[in-house]
Formats: sequence, structure tokens, C-alpha cells
Amino acid sequence: MHPPACCWAVLPVPVGIMGRVEILLWWVPPAVVTLVAMLWVSWLGRARDLSPDRSDAAQERFAAAIMRDLPSEVTTRVSAPRPLRERSTGIAVRPSQKPVEPATGTDEQGDGSRRSA
Repeated sequence: MHPPACCWAVLPVPVGIMGRVEILLWWVPPAVVTLVAMLWVSWLGRARDLSPDRSDAAQERFAAAIMRDLPSEVTTRVSAPRPLRERSTGIAVRPSQKPVEPATGTDEQGDGSRRSA
């Protein structure tokens, strides 16, 4: 038998009744990486306490933040009167367009009636 081209390729090992079994050593690094990834993901997904902080210090910080005055620009913006909204008619009209004025000229026949044919 010729020796393998690379030392990582194949390693014959005697195993019980099967005799010599060739182990592919190039599978070892991906298997180790997979095992490490599985351990890392299981550590990330562990059960943790996610409830809010209910300590006395946290409640005191919250109470101090609530009792603090708001900046003046916030209070003036909130208390400023809001413009009245126009009631929607369901027809989309651009506010920048002016309505078209009806033509004040006379008709061709002069009697004020319009005919299509």
C-alpha cells in the first residue's frame, strides 16, 4: 500500500469485528466547529430573568424622572392650538390648484343652448 498524499486524508484504525476502518481526519475541524457553535447557541438561548427591574433604586429613579419638569419648548408645542382640519369630501383635490372658472363667452349660436350634434 502507498502512503496517503496528505497526513490528514485517511488513518486506518482497527475497530472490533469490522477490522480496520479508515477515519477521515479532515472531518475533525468541521465537527469541532459545529460542536462549539452548538454550545454557543445553547448558551445564548439559556433561560434568563427578563422581567423589569423592580428594585427600590429603579423605582426612585423613575419617580425622579416623572416629577422633573419638561423643557419649555416641549410644553409650548403641546399646548399650542392646533389648526382645524378640513372635513374630507372623499375627492382628492390638490390645495395648490385653484378651481377652474367657467367660461363667460357666448356660444356659437348665441341662444345659450349647447348641442353636441
